[in-house]
Amino acid sequence: MTWAEHAAGAPSKGAPAGWSRRRAWRWGAGRLKETRAFTGDATLESEVLLRSAAAISREEFFTRPEAALSPAAVAAYSVLIARRAAGAPTAYLVGHREFFGLDLAVDGRVLIPRPETECLVEAVVGALRRRRDPLVVDIGTGSGAIAIALARALPHAQLLATDISCAALDVARKNAERCGVGHRITWQAGPGLEPLRRSMAEGRVDALACNPPYIPSDAVAALAEEVRGWEPRIALDGGPDGHDLHRTIAAGAGRYLAAGGMLAMEVAALWDQAHVVAGLIAAAGAFGPARVIRDSAGAERVVVAERNSSCGDRRG
Repeated sequence: MTWAEHAAGAPSKGAPAGWSRRRAWRWGAGRLKETRAFTGDATLESEVLLRSAAAISREEFFTRPEAALSPAAVAAYSVLIARRAAGAPTAYLVGHREFFGLDLAVDGRVLIPRPETECLVEAVVGALRRRRDPLVVDIGTGSGAIAIALARALPHAQLLATDISCAALDVARKNAERCGVGHRITWQAGPGLEPLRRSMAEGRVDALACNPPYIPSDAVAALAEEVRGWEPRIALDGGPDGHDLHRTIAAGAGRYLAAGGMLAMEVAALWDQAHVVAGLIAAAGAFGPARVIRDSAGAERVVVAERNSSCGDRRG
């Protein structure tokens, strides 16, 4: 009898619970590898889905790989594998994603946090580690990943996190509460820098971080199905050249940053985005030379610059 027949409850002399964790894991990995559109790590993702279906930790999974699965876990796992093979992202299927050591809830209202974005968090933490009571802004917070990671890494910081999507802010707010930093983050809905204007933050911000939508509109259709078909387009599409929000922030951030404050924006490794964003920052006239930071894979990932002290510090 096939695994699918077991999951469907078809009659059999062998009970579904007779399947071991290891056997189920191998079956799930094989099923994903056979899926033409699947581009992930089948071994890892089938493990994650199996642990979610069986409600067990990674330690428990590898400590007792031959333990039998219950019929309920068999059925749940079969459904998860089928949905993953159909394109649904693993993070949405299990309902969470790890980022910077945090376990964050995610669903279709928010972009799934990527490991590459940890480079942006590290840059801001490095700049503010010794600064007293910094004010940090996260534009386009999504799941809250950047703001929450910064709040945890900078225990004396206060944060303002914004998003154009009220639904995303709901996810972010709940994540912050779960991570114990909700009381230190203010949430504001609105596009671009508009929430900062309403917050009267001129000249007071020590760091402004942003992982904007940066995929050129024409390139969205070429993204993997699990991205273009499931993640919010508003969090992916950066306009005709991918720089709509980069351009807005580079032009206006100087108004809100304190002297010596940091602007940090994530960019795509493709389309020469780091060079373009550095040029946008230079054209704003409020910053020193931009610097490009590479991620752990060596790709250009973050562009940072400090606000010129010659512009005057409006901190009051």
